[in-house]
Amino acid sequence: MRTRSHRRRRRHNPLRRRSDVVEAWVAVVVAVLLCVVAPLAGTAAGLFTYDRARTHATEQRAERHAVRAVVLGRPAARPTVQGDRGHGYRAEVRWTEPGRRTHTAVADVPAGTRAGDTITVWFDSRGRTTTPPPNDVTVWQHTVAVGLGTAGGAAAIVLLARAVERRVALRHRLDEWERAWARTGPRWTRRRA
Repeated sequence: MRTRSHRRRRRHNPLRRRSDVVEAWVAVVVAVLLCVVAPLAGTAAGLFTYDRARTHATEQRAERHAVRAVVLGRPAARPTVQGDRGHGYRAEVRWTEPGRRTHTAVADVPAGTRAGDTITVWFDSRGRTTTPPPNDVTVWQHTVAVGLGTAGGAAAIVLLARAVERRVALRHRLDEWERAWARTGPRWTRRRA
């Protein structure tokens, strides 16, 4: 019985139009693109981003070093933006490297820091103050954001293409109906004398 109903569906149906078949296949393709291709694109972008971000973080860890410094003066009244650490302030700090002399510099300090507090200050290879290198959590956050953004962007493109296809299919369907009515309409609307 199952075979009979399956054969029945494959037979030519006089009510099925070419646009109906095309729209059914487009729906299958869109489902595959949304359920398979978009997640794969997001995963691939995430893996690529993870490798690049981890390499970048390793390079920054190699060229930057941290020192424990004491805040000398009161931080400036104007806040500075410090990447992902929120608002901070500029203040003069002092530290002593082992076996070397004492250094002072102006560095960004976190909000709420007072004179005499000990903070960690990061310096690059040229001796300029800089932000700390990204940690593993930051690398993963960046990876997930890029992966989700890529998957979402791919899905948005697929859905936008589907919306355009539906508009075009609707126009074609209306044209098919007009042509069919042009053939059938005169037979139905003959005036009876």
